Amino acid sequence: MFEILKNWVTNNYIELFGTITGLIYVVLSIKQVIWLWPVGFISSAVYIVVFFQSTLYADMGLQVYYLVVSVYGWIHWKNNKKQTSKTDLLKILTINLNQWIIIISSIGILGISLYYPLLKYTNATNPLFDGFVTSGSIIATWMLARKILEQWLIWIVVDGVSILLFIIKHLYPTAILFGVYTILAIIGYFNWKKEWIAQKY
Repeated sequence: MFEILKNWVTNNYIELFGTITGLIYVVLSIKQVIWLWPVGFISSAVYIVVFFQSTLYADMGLQVYYLVVSVYGWIHWKNNKKQTSKTDLLKILTINLNQWIIIISSIGILGISLYYPLLKYTNATNPLFDGFVTSGSIIATWMLARKILEQWLIWIVVDGVSILLFIIKHLYPTAILFGVYTILAIIGYFNWKKEWIAQKY
């Protein structure tokens, strides 16, 4: 049994490392710790390799996007902190109905624009899921960089769909990771909402 586990870890150590750093990234996101961005950068770099090997090309490209947004997020959070009585924190923002419509439309348009190239020009096995997860993640990550509360709601949906996608691709540690992500996204939403309410007074 130990030998089987040892061989499995040896064959999947890259994915396991990405899983661990990914968990740390989300925990830091919930706690609004700026170090989430360099940890996210490392996790994304690892998952570029994982997703390439699994022919999830849209998700692989998404990790490249994450690298760029990690740099942007670090700079934005560092340069736009709001002084509070407890600590330096960037103010949490929310969106209205019109902005929701724009965001959902953007996810749909981006998802479709990714689906067709994946279907026609690659050997991607799940282009529809891959495109949806990627488009939702792109928008949600931008919202995180701007510190918008509702990004957690998008992550709940995206992470839930991702669980199925990674099970299909036999990426079990990553599927477990996204199961935890889903739970943490729910926690993150309520934590951020509580602070958003508090910062209004």
